[in-house]
Amino acid sequence: MKIIFAGTPEFAVPALAGLIEAGHEIVMVLTQPDRPAGRGMKLQASPVKQLALLHLLPIFQPESLKPAEVQSQIAAVAADVMIVAAYGLIIPTPVLHMPTWGCYNIHASLLPRWRGAAPIHRALLAGDHETGVTIMEVVPALDAGAMVSKAAIPITENDTTQTLHDALAQLGAALMVQAMQKLAEHGVLPSTPQDESLVTYAHKLEKAEAAIDWHQSAVEISRQVRGFNPFPVATANLRGMTCRIWFAKAAEGHGAMGAILKVGETISVACGQGVLHIYELQMPGGKRQSAKVFAQAQQLKVGEFFS
Repeated sequence: MKIIFAGTPEFAVPALAGLIEAGHEIVMVLTQPDRPAGRGMKLQASPVKQLALLHLLPIFQPESLKPAEVQSQIAAVAADVMIVAAYGLIIPTPVLHMPTWGCYNIHASLLPRWRGAAPIHRALLAGDHETGVTIMEVVPALDAGAMVSKAAIPITENDTTQTLHDALAQLGAALMVQAMQKLAEHGVLPSTPQDESLVTYAHKLEKAEAAIDWHQSAVEISRQVRGFNPFPVATANLRGMTCRIWFAKAAEGHGAMGAILKVGETISVACGQGVLHIYELQMPGGKRQSAKVFAQAQQLKVGEFFS
């Protein structure tokens, strides 16, 4: 099939790679314009653009899809279908209607739960036992299209947003390749409307959410730490400095809130309920370190406090 692929970050790369490998003709890759990145703030191509360049695919990087001349270029490729994966720009209704068989999106949640900008983070923060991917029709309303297929994966105490992101990117790619094979064979993709009564929204993360409140339970703080890894990273104050906490697990126990109860392979801190075992953390200007190395470097002692 002739496919327009619209995507920008790493999450979208496995899907584009899978569609190329499946033999589809990628007639246009829509990706966001190159952005400044790194210490030198030099313009950097998106991960999707980098893959498209490797395969000599036609690339289009408009700032917006609203201008008439932009829409004319998209219409000119006469695509059978458009695939969207974390593109990051609003797709106007006229563009959605251009491909013969419509437009389909890879969404990183089990819709209708967690529509919106941060579905992976919100699933972890909420303590969901599972998450997954939904292939859905793209409609003007946010993540409200009918569902074509779904697949779930469990969320474990070892998962972070990063590990779930990577797993869901691969899962979404496989589901989309399957969906496009079915569409190519039958010319239609059966779909199921979302139950609007079950909708929840995954609102964009705010940096203020990263600050740890030791009055919360160890379970809640563990979710916060893992949910904000790799961004924006949970923070706590130690000796008047902002310490970034990269990985932690909850356990039973008690003590004065914020007190360091044990220093060893982990740094154990008392919470409002339970104890947080911290495995990896980082001081300002320093590198990420294991709890053991960090404690030795900082000469951390039992009885000190995080705040």
